Amino acid sequence: MEYEFFPESVAATLPKFYASEAPGEFREPIAYVKFFTPDSNWTWYASEYNPETKMFFGLVEGFESELGYFSLEELQSARGPLGLKIERDMYFPETPLSQLQS
Repeated sequence: MEYEFFPESVAATLPKFYASEAPGEFREPIAYVKFFTPDSNWTWYASEYNPETKMFFGLVEGFESELGYFSLEELQSARGPLGLKIERDMYFPETPLSQLQS
C-alpha cells in the first residue's frame, strides 16, 4: 500500500464539525486520525473535519495539551526541528479523546 498523507478514504471517516454535539445528548468525541512529527513530541488527533475549509478539530499535544482547530495545509507544509515532514499514523485505532488527554 502506497502512503498518502490524507487520502479521501480517510477523510470520509471523520465526522463533520459539531457532529458530536447533538442537542440533548452527549457523544464522547473520538480521534479518528493521528498526525505526528517524527523528530519532536508534537501530535495532532483529528476528531472532526470540514472538507470545504480543510480544517480539523481535535486534540493537539505539544507544549501543552489542548482542544482546537488545525488546518490540513499547515500539517502538510510544516517541518519538525530536523526538517522532517509531519506524518499520519496509518495504524492508529479510533480512540476516545478522553483517553488521549494528559
